[in-house]
Amino acid sequence: MRNLLNRLAWVTCIGMFLVLVMGTLVTKTDSGRGCGNEWPLCHGKFVPDHTLASVIEYSHRFVTGIEGFLVLGVFIIVCLRFKRRDAIFYASSALFFTIVQAVLGALAVVWPQSAAVLALHFGFSLLAFVSTLLLALILRNHTLGEQAGIENAANKVSRGLRNLIWFTWAYCYVVVYIGAFVRHTKSSGGCSGWPLCNGQWIPDLSAGATRIVFIHRLAAMLLFILIALIVYKVKRNRLGTKIYNTAILTFSLVLLQVLSGAFVTFSLTTDWYLTAGLVHALIIACLFGALSYLVVLARQRN
Repeated sequence: MRNLLNRLAWVTCIGMFLVLVMGTLVTKTDSGRGCGNEWPLCHGKFVPDHTLASVIEYSHRFVTGIEGFLVLGVFIIVCLRFKRRDAIFYASSALFFTIVQAVLGALAVVWPQSAAVLALHFGFSLLAFVSTLLLALILRNHTLGEQAGIENAANKVSRGLRNLIWFTWAYCYVVVYIGAFVRHTKSSGGCSGWPLCNGQWIPDLSAGATRIVFIHRLAAMLLFILIALIVYKVKRNRLGTKIYNTAILTFSLVLLQVLSGAFVTFSLTTDWYLTAGLVHALIIACLFGALSYLVVLARQRN
């Protein structure tokens, strides 16, 4: 049963990742109104006409619905058969955030929302994905016979480093929200060029799009510095292979995130813009997932 649950948890995690990808595709292609203002029907039908916008929007709804049943199934099995507090917590979180993001998605269709509210939709979807990822990792570690997946290392994570990791995790979520706000306000073109913004280190911020993008760039730069500092402290304190490798993975992903942000800027007027936007969103999902696991490792090593 545990091996089956482990496989089901990974399928659920992959499915939630797919929901994130499709949600980004809906935003980037302006397909959010592809089914009009109807939900769960699409233009009055269960199977809509095959316009591109309606297919993208309805496919996203369909996959989200399937994923909802998977999350519910994993939650029930974990509560009935596994009974570990951390596993139940992540399964409950996955179910809660899946419901919240689905409700927000439905409300956004029926009653058009502001960009500030729409950005929350991606944020809650990301929390649902991270919850399924952490659950799958816990089940995998348990199957392999590891207690919470933590090495039996002598060195413990200091309170200062734990606080830094927690702060960086929370701050990363803020950066994600600002990035989603950039997408929903269609502000990506506010800064031409990279790393300069409109040819300047500090551009004229009177234009709303420029101000939003520039704030996002500054926020991303600080996130890069924070994660680099975490890697330095983890290496200096010799905390073991697992936590060190996770820190290195997190740093690699934040570096890729910075580069993918530049890719988005350079592709603004090309056919690569949609691909660049999808890659940017996928990397931030992986980054937030790795950073979340780092939080778990640090908390269990106190």
